[in-house]
Amino acid sequence: MIFYNPSGAPELACDECGCRWFDRMANACYECGTAVTAESLAEYRRALDAFQANRTGPASPPVAGRPET
Repeated sequence: MIFYNPSGAPELACDECGCRWFDRMANACYECGTAVTAESLAEYRRALDAFQANRTGPASPPVAGRPET
């Protein structure tokens, strides 16, 4: 489950209990022990990518006389 914090950033929550705390070593929810699925991780990655894209916006056009970096 994905939800968005007040700053608009996505956060991953357990599909079973809604907890946002995960044991990254066991890849499971601390509250109920439910495993984080590959599908949930992929959905979270897409949400993070979209959030980052919205934050950075389109690339700035080059300024005349200034080399591009």
